[in-house]
Amino acid sequence: MSANLASLLNSLASPVFWRSLAAAGVLTLGLAGQARAGITVFAAASTKTALDEAAASFEAGTGRDVALSYAGSPALARQIQLGAPADVFISANPGWMDVLQKEGLIDETSRLDLLVNRLVLIAHGSGVPPLDLETADLAGLLGESRLAMALVDAVPAGIYGKAALTALGQWPAVAPKVAQTANVRAALALVASGEAPMGVVYATDARASPAVTVIAVFPASSHPPVIYPAAAVSGGKTAEAAAFLEYLHSPVAQEIFLQHGFGVPDP
Repeated sequence: MSANLASLLNSLASPVFWRSLAAAGVLTLGLAGQARAGITVFAAASTKTALDEAAASFEAGTGRDVALSYAGSPALARQIQLGAPADVFISANPGWMDVLQKEGLIDETSRLDLLVNRLVLIAHGSGVPPLDLETADLAGLLGESRLAMALVDAVPAGIYGKAALTALGQWPAVAPKVAQTANVRAALALVASGEAPMGVVYATDARASPAVTVIAVFPASSHPPVIYPAAAVSGGKTAEAAAFLEYLHSPVAQEIFLQHGFGVPDP
């Protein structure tokens, strides 16, 4: 574990941090103490639209119920560390899965790279002209407005976004104008509502809202690859988790993900 990630985990242990997330309605898990039926899946917020459809298909084909809880990957990882009852974890980056694996909280033999994604710059509304991120003065275009991003030092979409803007030389000027949110779907919502004129999200998030336009795609070389690992959680329902992970890796489920704009890692 890197020193930065270790420091971040310590900060995430703050009760104030978690109370603030709960108050904002971000942690909608609410699973502890409830009867568990079927399979419980903790998944990165950016997978919601596609995973909802894939889980419904799994339920229809198997008769097994799937309970889906979405939030930012660090929030989900922390919940698993605290003993929340999950069977499967799907993270928006390998780092948070690595943390749980090193602590023995996932079954590393079940771990697989499930999906890939692209990072994009979106703007509110339709018909917004494209932007050249190599030459544009992004901070100048924002003016007194804000750029919506997921938490840039914790949530994968924010981490990737900061890395990309840094690589493009935009970050020093843009950083004071960033409005950080608890997860990438919250950043999308800020732009979709017009509260922020622009935001950094995944390509799949942009497809989920007709109220935004993709005005630039970040070069793949400007940030680490956006990879979504999935794994069974240690102490969870082993057989059920294995069945669900196998389904997610099947051609039927992968076609659903592809239709929603995700990519599938090379074999």
